[in-house]
Amino acid sequence: MAALHEVAASILARHREAGTAEAEQARDVVARHLTTLGYRVSLQHFRFHPSALLGFPILGAGMGAAALLGLPLLALPGVPGWGALAVWSLVLAATVCLSVGVAAGWLNLGEARQDANLLAVRGDGAPRRWIVAHLDTKAQAQSMAGRLVAVWVMIVAVGCGTGLAVARLGALLPLWEAATGAVLAVVAGALAGRGRLRGTSRGARDNGSGVVAALAFAEASDDAGTGILITGAEEFGMVGARMFARVQGSLEGVTVVNLDTIDAEGALFVVRHDARGRGVAGAVVSRLQALGLPVRAKRLPLGILVDSLPLARAGAQAVTVGRLTWNTLRVIHTPADVPETLSLEVAKQVGRALATN
Repeated sequence: MAALHEVAASILARHREAGTAEAEQARDVVARHLTTLGYRVSLQHFRFHPSALLGFPILGAGMGAAALLGLPLLALPGVPGWGALAVWSLVLAATVCLSVGVAAGWLNLGEARQDANLLAVRGDGAPRRWIVAHLDTKAQAQSMAGRLVAVWVMIVAVGCGTGLAVARLGALLPLWEAATGAVLAVVAGALAGRGRLRGTSRGARDNGSGVVAALAFAEASDDAGTGILITGAEEFGMVGARMFARVQGSLEGVTVVNLDTIDAEGALFVVRHDARGRGVAGAVVSRLQALGLPVRAKRLPLGILVDSLPLARAGAQAVTVGRLTWNTLRVIHTPADVPETLSLEVAKQVGRALATN
């Protein structure tokens, strides 16, 4: 049996964008290792459209269009007071519908790809707990930090533009106010537009570290009631997790611990989505505190999407474990997320700690 560090090196040597040969090869490496540990491995195939990542850039383009078409009306005499609000609202609403349709996969642009979830179980019955990690990577023109900034600026721009349009119902606004709102909206749109795929990433932190933690758990645990779920296409809208939830039907009474981005620095975060996850979060925090690292429990921050989210919506008691700082966010989703700058020791420790009784 190959040592875990050898398996990790083989996985992290590949760019694992979902639907590519490299992702399939890495999944085969994981499958072989889990098989040698005594797990029964199966694959859950699905198709997805990479165009789902265009949802946010489309929203950004629509934001810029709404600003350029509607906000100049704030300062133009002779235009009805409701004119700016009507144009701003209609263009923005149409853009939101289009971007949500693309992001959710209801509107597909371009060709589909095939990817798969890897399910590994030991017992005969359905697992009551799943250790989850996504295998795939992506590289964009912006890091995760850049995306969060874009989301925050977008929220401010929508609020500002809407407030100005409503204010115009009462009186003509000064040109500088209209210009300020338009510039803010265009900047938000430009930042969102950087969310397109560009290049490749080996994804050492996001999420090679999570896969290694899951494999460390698998090596340390003999619990027949716990399965290992290695999802695909998480970076394209949590497609694998959503497919798993759809096939399972209901995850009521099932516990999910998702492992996503365990860097070598920072505090460990245990993130829950709802009241169901509170008890699981407390138990996970207790186990991780034995590592002697700072551990914090919190709700999922706005702008971050993880595989535990669709599983929680399907009824699971779900949490995500991660370790990251702002420096981590500036690296992930870029070609700079390489194994040469990352120690996987904490990821292994996290997996083993979760396996303790």
